[in-house]
Amino acid sequence: MCGICGELRFDKQPADLATIQRMTACLERRGPDHGGSFSDGPLGFGHRRLAVIDLSEHSDQPLVDQELCLSLVFNGAIYNYKELRSELQGKGYHFFSEGDSEVILKAWHTWGEACVERLHGMFAFAIWDEHKHQLFLARDRFGIKPLYYTADTERFRFASNMQALLAAGDIDTRINPIGLHHQFTLHGVVPAPHTILSGIKKLPPAHTLLIEAGGRQKLQQYWTLSATRPATSRSDDDWLEAIHESLRAAVRRRNEIADVPVGVLLSGGLDSSLLVALLAEIGATDINTFSVGFEDTPQEEGNEFVYSDMVAKHYATNHHRYRVPNAEVLQRLPEAVDAMAEPMFGQDAVAFYLLAEQVSKKIKVVQSGQGADEVFGGYFWYPRMQSEATGSAVERFAKHYFDRDHSELLQMISGDFCGEDYSTQLISKLLAEPGADNFMDAVLRMDTTTLIVDDPVKRVDNMTMAWGLEARVPFLDHQLVELAAQCPPELKLREGGKYPLKAMARGLLPDAVIDRPKGYFPMPALKYVRGEFLDFMRDILDSQVCRERGLYNRAYVEMLLDAPEQHHTRLQGSKLWHLALLEFWLQRNVD
Repeated sequence: MCGICGELRFDKQPADLATIQRMTACLERRGPDHGGSFSDGPLGFGHRRLAVIDLSEHSDQPLVDQELCLSLVFNGAIYNYKELRSELQGKGYHFFSEGDSEVILKAWHTWGEACVERLHGMFAFAIWDEHKHQLFLARDRFGIKPLYYTADTERFRFASNMQALLAAGDIDTRINPIGLHHQFTLHGVVPAPHTILSGIKKLPPAHTLLIEAGGRQKLQQYWTLSATRPATSRSDDDWLEAIHESLRAAVRRRNEIADVPVGVLLSGGLDSSLLVALLAEIGATDINTFSVGFEDTPQEEGNEFVYSDMVAKHYATNHHRYRVPNAEVLQRLPEAVDAMAEPMFGQDAVAFYLLAEQVSKKIKVVQSGQGADEVFGGYFWYPRMQSEATGSAVERFAKHYFDRDHSELLQMISGDFCGEDYSTQLISKLLAEPGADNFMDAVLRMDTTTLIVDDPVKRVDNMTMAWGLEARVPFLDHQLVELAAQCPPELKLREGGKYPLKAMARGLLPDAVIDRPKGYFPMPALKYVRGEFLDFMRDILDSQVCRERGLYNRAYVEMLLDAPEQHHTRLQGSKLWHLALLEFWLQRNVD
């Protein structure tokens, strides 16, 4: 797990190494173990390394294969690299390292652009082919690893976060109206290629980008998810057995492919608890688990320790739990926002940031439960969508998911930033794509391949990597997801959702963990806004820079400030926090 960046010049000038250094400096926390750079005429690479596989200097990056005239910067983990290495050795290739990075180079040399189809894991990487004068970039199937870029007639630049690109300079930092609409409609999600800034884009998940030395680009999608029933029907028991076997294999891969110990972020929910149970099932011992909790409010408890303690005791894990007072949350909140490559509305972003700080002191790699709700239908809004009998697909979805309808967005945003109903247009298009048997198939596929990428997955990557901690997400193993996408939605949504996981957990976990109501990473102070937290948000929204930016209509802001606890989204997020967070992120990154 690492941070990558680079520049390719189109104007016959050499790569600007000072710019590479500035970008690399912004990625240091993603890779505290080693830093390096490489240049070849118009091409420059920068890299920060978190050493997890092959801890020796032979896997330091940028990785240069002088024999093949190839160089690489890579962020991620390839879980089938040993099998690929053996196959490539059979083709006559010789290796100078023991890691997964070099396998990518040889795979590119052998299979070209199709090499990504053979990679099983999470990745964002760039390869410079000196002979062909081509830059090849790729991102994994679910966008677990980030890849941002900016381009003009003179150069192309890329990096693992937007801050590195901003440090490079020459960025159009105007607010992107499409990104803005998605940000406030889709719960902070801005699907690729857009971001909140006009001058920065994201490489979409499951895509590659080939760039010629003269600037010509070829964007290509290499994988799609089918949500249709298989030709041969399966019984419910067959589905449950196949899913159990596939998830167990995913957990095993993410535990064994590392040269350092692997722990678990244990929230106390079904998903993370099941990871602990499956680790025990495959024979793992001496498991490290980590939980975080916060102060209660009258409306909500700030921790789920009762459940995480139950699981830790059941499996005798080396359990570590941390309780964070609200005073520290408010004090550390600016740090967490600085770690956000993009503005993130999810209240648990700060929780993950503070938890990752403590976990990183003891371990380098953890498994985390993100993706289970999207893949197996665990959120409360899915049954509500399914029960809707009238309306178009996007209307059925929007009624239970959109944070704000377009009409409210027009009341919130000043006229200079208003545009079309971009979010309805996007969701309509995604739900109508072929390869889904019914409405719920289309919804779950869209969540898994698009919406999850820029909410929980991005959040976990940013907040863990801010402390040099690698988070692995077995529920987004592409073979498991392909299997689950073919499973009938009715089976997944049974008993309120995630039925295959609940059935799997019987006998492995205490019933109280399985049958508990769906929980979230609780941070009540950012949901029920009052006291110092309300003062903090008021100061941001009343600041001179916010007023001069003119993004928000003041009447809407005053309405939220007058009664912040009365204005929540359909997904129970604080609307006031949404406005304050975006403005705060802009102030710390753009102004």
